[in-house]
Amino acid sequence: MVAIHRIVLYYAFTPLPDPEAIRLWQRSLLERWGLRGRIIISKDGINGTVGGEISAVKAYVKATRELPAFKKMDIKWSEGSAEDFPRISVKVRDEIVTFGAPGELEVDENGVVGGGTHLRPEELHELVDTKKKSGEKVHFFDGRNAFEAQIGKFKDAIVPDVDTTRDFVAELDSGKYDHLKDQPVVTYCTGGIRCEVLSALMVKRGFQEVYQMQGGIVRYGEKYGDEGLWEGSLYVFDKRMHTEFSDKAETIGKCVGCEGPTNKFENCSNPTCRNLRLFCEDCAKDETLRRCPDCSSIDA
Repeated sequence: MVAIHRIVLYYAFTPLPDPEAIRLWQRSLLERWGLRGRIIISKDGINGTVGGEISAVKAYVKATRELPAFKKMDIKWSEGSAEDFPRISVKVRDEIVTFGAPGELEVDENGVVGGGTHLRPEELHELVDTKKKSGEKVHFFDGRNAFEAQIGKFKDAIVPDVDTTRDFVAELDSGKYDHLKDQPVVTYCTGGIRCEVLSALMVKRGFQEVYQMQGGIVRYGEKYGDEGLWEGSLYVFDKRMHTEFSDKAETIGKCVGCEGPTNKFENCSNPTCRNLRLFCEDCAKDETLRRCPDCSSIDA
């Protein structure tokens, strides 16, 4: 009988008085059931992606939820396995998602304080329809790194020019988006965690009508697949690199070599460089073409 494997994605914003104790406990759970993944813990909560044989993952989830602070944690399941992760990584950091603003975040037993209004996928559609009838436009605001949006995003979404999550604070403070402060804005990201923080940062900066996609793109895709407002593929931070919600998914990414359609990111041909760019299968074979501009300028 072939074993079934799965990956779970989860997070919880909740006060944790002893993050190091949580780290040791979480690592022991992964080792006990032969799982792999990445988990980040801070005084404000936990953020994890874990894969393995499905019965082992279920046992891990059950054990994790036995901690009262994690009892109601939302768990998102997807295709994949332990092999999609190189190792076990469980770390304690200042932030479970690195915006570089740990002093701004307020967390209590109910989660992030002062964030945007959570919307389930069907509530998002209701908001868009209601605003449209009154002549207003709902602005989708991508809470991910800009390169992720190259292969998938909500239609007509605003994609901030950020290379890392840490860049969002300066981006918001630049004034680029001040014209949206009195308009409805829906933040979205992969599983919802980045928007928990981003929406709170936006509210603190005077954005008056901020919403966030509850459960992120993952939950939206589970509900509507490729029949709704989402277009393209979803970038994921493991060996899979991307996933699709159905066989109807549109390929919106463009190869940097020939501009043909692709959703496959490739590493720079310099093995020490971590820059990712989109390539079709044929262009990816050309190592000179795959060398990123940064590395090419050094060689010149």
